[in-house]
Amino acid sequence: MSRVAKAPIAVPKGVAVEIAGQSVQVKGPKGTMNWIVHPKVAVTQAEGELRVAPAREGDQTSWAQAGTTRALLNNMVVGCGSGFVRKLNLVGVGYRAQAQGRVLNLALGFSHPINFAVPEGIEIATPSPTEIQVSGADKQQVGQVAAEIRRLRPPEPYKGKGVRYADEEVVRKEAKKK
Repeated sequence: MSRVAKAPIAVPKGVAVEIAGQSVQVKGPKGTMNWIVHPKVAVTQAEGELRVAPAREGDQTSWAQAGTTRALLNNMVVGCGSGFVRKLNLVGVGYRAQAQGRVLNLALGFSHPINFAVPEGIEIATPSPTEIQVSGADKQQVGQVAAEIRRLRPPEPYKGKGVRYADEEVVRKEAKKK
């Protein structure tokens, strides 16, 4: 049995959840998200919280699907309510970023600048030239966009230069000795 599925999802003020059959729609100040729930899972709403349970008891795969559904629904509720933010840091001489509308301009030590097109539903801010904040309502999409930006110049192990997550620690290697 899934311990995750047993925990209720608290729905904060300002977020509305509509359940129609196997379809769940979450509306909030940060956006609207829809999701079709697996047929082996039942979702109920009562007293300002959502509960997830298997459609029929005793089936282990139903409990696994219920745990996954609960985690995804919680991400939808949190995302539509307050949103998700992923922070990146640029480490290296001359490495800088600048957000201009729906394009992120990056100088990452290549002979050419990189123009990264920002997808719909994602906001990118650059509080300083060496910091990037990726934010949005969809946790998976925010993480994917941050990973794509990081992939442009991942941190290298000798000097630590590159694009890294704000909470990432790069293990440094010692240079070869003669």
